[in-house]
Amino acid sequence: MIYCGIDWAERTHDVALVDDSGQLLAKRHITDDAAGYQLLLELLAEHGDMEENPIPVAIETSRGLLVAVLRTGKRKVFAINPMAAARYRDRHSVSRKKSDPGDALVLANILRTDMHAHRPLPDDSDLSRAIAVLARAQQDSLWNRQQLANQLRSLLREYYPAALDAFATWTNGLCRPEARELLKAAPTPTRAARLTRTQLQAALKRAGRQRGIAAEADRLRDVFRADWAHQPPLVEDALGKQMLALLVQLEAACTAADDLAKAVDEAFPQHPDAEVMLSFPGLGIQLAARVLAEIGDDRTRFADARGLKAYAGSSPVTRASGKKSSITRRWVKNDRLNHAGYLWAFAALRHSPGAGAHYRRRREIGDWHAAAQRNLFNRMIGQLYHCLQHRKLFDENTAFPTELAAAA
Repeated sequence: MIYCGIDWAERTHDVALVDDSGQLLAKRHITDDAAGYQLLLELLAEHGDMEENPIPVAIETSRGLLVAVLRTGKRKVFAINPMAAARYRDRHSVSRKKSDPGDALVLANILRTDMHAHRPLPDDSDLSRAIAVLARAQQDSLWNRQQLANQLRSLLREYYPAALDAFATWTNGLCRPEARELLKAAPTPTRAARLTRTQLQAALKRAGRQRGIAAEADRLRDVFRADWAHQPPLVEDALGKQMLALLVQLEAACTAADDLAKAVDEAFPQHPDAEVMLSFPGLGIQLAARVLAEIGDDRTRFADARGLKAYAGSSPVTRASGKKSSITRRWVKNDRLNHAGYLWAFAALRHSPGAGAHYRRRREIGDWHAAAQRNLFNRMIGQLYHCLQHRKLFDENTAFPTELAAAA
């Protein structure tokens, strides 16, 4: 058996091959381009790499063109956590020396000694991986949008509280097109107070508003012309220019979030698992796509539902030593899947009578809100695993028979 370890970098990669005894068979320094990838594949072929029996590869990343090249065919690629690789390095040397060729050798030996303890990259379909790219990017864009909105809100508090009061009743507040259009028209409270009813109506129309324009314009006009404290004129103008620069970034983030959401709306329904996932209460296209992005469509990825629950961080973990034993929440988990699960469980409370009854029962026996919601997510993701494995749609009576009977 031959094992390969690759220490990757931005421009070049170090490759090491070892046999069952740990003997170094070959090492190479390859470039990060098509020529380098071809040299790597030729090196593996020289040492017995075949389509029916490919050489497993350990590398400290799960992304990039190099990983895409290695994943062709039936080859198992193991993405080793860099922290785990650093611990393995101490097994080979106590001098704390480090080199890229040495790290490649350590990675190869990780597979030689402990391949059973590490999980290869799942064999997800190309469509599933494409949805993962879009769903994660859309989630990142939402987080980026919220971060920029928080920065803008903090800046407006310094000199423009009238804007915050005017937009307080709107859903999504500063992220709404109307708010952004009004801030562009009046970047300072002094200019906002001079806006006429006609100018306010025109700004609302440019933002796409179609109903209640006249009434909303009157409300905004009253808010902007109320008695507010002001910064000195020069300072106010400077803060207005800073706000406009931040507003450009927020508009770009809002556009990116909307465009990526449309891309997810187009891609996710094409997946074979979409029908099953959308049958679950609380899962819409965007949230279901995030769940699929993290669990993939490789049915052999998780041995059972318990493995998926642990991966999602919904199941508790036991810490026992001597006479002490405690059951706590799981801290090592897939954070993206756990975040999606929190939103999923929260939405399910309104769309599923059984989920609502289960949540209330957990609260009655003493769970805090977060613990009860995590317990609901733990139950529903187990049900999702079963439905995906057996290609069944969600059924309320089967999922929550005890809760529904008690509620009745």
